[in-house]
Amino acid sequence: MERIEIKELSQFVGKEITSYYLVAEKELRDGKNDQYLRLRLQDKSGSCNGNVWTNAQKEAEGFEEGDIVKIKAMTVNYKGQIQLSVQKIRLADKSEYNLEEFLARSKKDPVQLTEEFISYLESVVDPNLKQLLKAIFEDKEFFNRFTYAPAAKTWHHNYIHGLLEHTVMVARACQYLSKQYPVNYDLLISGALMHDMAKVFEYEQKPAIDFSNIGRLVGHLSLGDQMICAQAAKIQGFPDNLLMVVRHLILAHHGEYEKASVRLPQTLEALVLHLADNLDAQTAGVLQLLELTPADAEWSEFDKMNSRYYYIYHT
Repeated sequence: MERIEIKELSQFVGKEITSYYLVAEKELRDGKNDQYLRLRLQDKSGSCNGNVWTNAQKEAEGFEEGDIVKIKAMTVNYKGQIQLSVQKIRLADKSEYNLEEFLARSKKDPVQLTEEFISYLESVVDPNLKQLLKAIFEDKEFFNRFTYAPAAKTWHHNYIHGLLEHTVMVARACQYLSKQYPVNYDLLISGALMHDMAKVFEYEQKPAIDFSNIGRLVGHLSLGDQMICAQAAKIQGFPDNLLMVVRHLILAHHGEYEKASVRLPQTLEALVLHLADNLDAQTAGVLQLLELTPADAEWSEFDKMNSRYYYIYHT
């Protein structure tokens, strides 16, 4: 199988290419004259938009999100963005590709990330919190899933090992912030390590990342709260007040009701955790967007999550 990776497409602007990609997203949209099919195409090097302009509805019936497709397309630079104008598209046979070539992964070493994660866990002194953390993360099956899982479907850390990477980055920020503000270190770090752990159950990679049924209907904040309650109940003498503030860290870390937070942050640790979480998620999301931008572009693609473009300053 010969392929042109997403990261190489800028070398083919104005040229016709034939290659294989994973369909991460597909959406029928209304154009000026007729419907067209908007695709998000992906391989392990990145992703880009593709458009099917003719027979869009019929073509859309031939494959689903998560499928590998073979396309013939013109590579275009539209407003500084590399896109594919798809002329032909078909579902690829499994004999034509190696799935690993299409699954994006963290650029950071998962072994080093795991070691850093464990170092934060071991830094917790409070015996109840340490026992709670070990009860959750020393479950080998769960921890293996945790280290492999993505952290989101589209916006940030949406790749293999993304959840581990995001968790470590949030814990790293919280460790720094604990030296600047009078927070309870053990509580804050415990919250950082556990805040997104239930995303293990919220998303499925099949192979495109999508929500599980329980992820859509319940969500990782409530699922994480359930996990903490279940494990704390097994720890003799776990203080009720400590359990309450730990649960609050999980239930409030999205920060705003409009962003599906169950509660607003109402402890100093919950506020700091929310800000650290949002800092890493938003920064990583913007960086992923900028990585898709050609080197000479002045503006990024439109950020639908935050309703803006980003200007790229060139020295």
